[in-house]
Amino acid sequence: MIDRRRWWGIEGDTFRAHDFLKGLGRRELLALGDLDRSIHIFRSELLREGLSLSEATARLCRALKVAGKVVPMTDDPVSTMVSTPQGEIHLQEFWVGRSGRPDVTGIRFRGIEDALPSLGFLAALERAAEVGEPILIGPSNPVSSIGPILALRGVRDLLGGRSRRGEGKRKRKRSRVIAISPLVDGRPVSGPAAKFMRAWGFPVTDQGVADILACADLMVVSPGSDYQGPSVRLDTTMKDEAESLRLAEEIVRIADEVMEPGIEAEAV
Repeated sequence: MIDRRRWWGIEGDTFRAHDFLKGLGRRELLALGDLDRSIHIFRSELLREGLSLSEATARLCRALKVAGKVVPMTDDPVSTMVSTPQGEIHLQEFWVGRSGRPDVTGIRFRGIEDALPSLGFLAALERAAEVGEPILIGPSNPVSSIGPILALRGVRDLLGGRSRRGEGKRKRKRSRVIAISPLVDGRPVSGPAAKFMRAWGFPVTDQGVADILACADLMVVSPGSDYQGPSVRLDTTMKDEAESLRLAEEIVRIADEVMEPGIEAEAV
């Protein structure tokens, strides 16, 4: 279903609604395809009917025959806000509307103080901790993509990690956490990770990524990384579907072989 040439949107989608709306004078930040837009309309209508985001996501997955279980991190509204010298703007305005050009002085997650993990997300984390299943953190922006998830109340506790201010070790069952760095040879493959990491006061290094996450038992880094903590070095570039599958298979092997039950990894 996904467009494998661009790795976003729907394969074969058209953009007639997007072009027509622009012609009417509407500011369209994102070039959203017609089929893609219909999914957003379907989900928005479910939310307006009173369904939670979790319920709407489950309905959408059933309609699209998605086999895997997909759960949102929360059913509460949370927005990533970017501080610039010109003022605070939404992440989408920063990255899409202004192409990531403004300098960044800070990032915050509006609404995170009142947000709770969704029941499905909470249950998945608790089950993983109970049975010792590893948790994988993908190579996404550690600030704007992974950051809001880890900032949710109770998530770091379930992962057994430390908050950015530091916490003591917890003597209870916990999941082993494997994090794949989004950096290759010290640089983000794409996106504003470098600007965001610096805005939070962290160096743009694999150590900086590990310090932001503060919960990884094992880092997967590129072969040229100078990261000194527990790690596995792999070619983490994913230019096509074959490379993505190759990396996924290697990560699964690591999860099966390296993260052995009963062995406490050295804290990162």
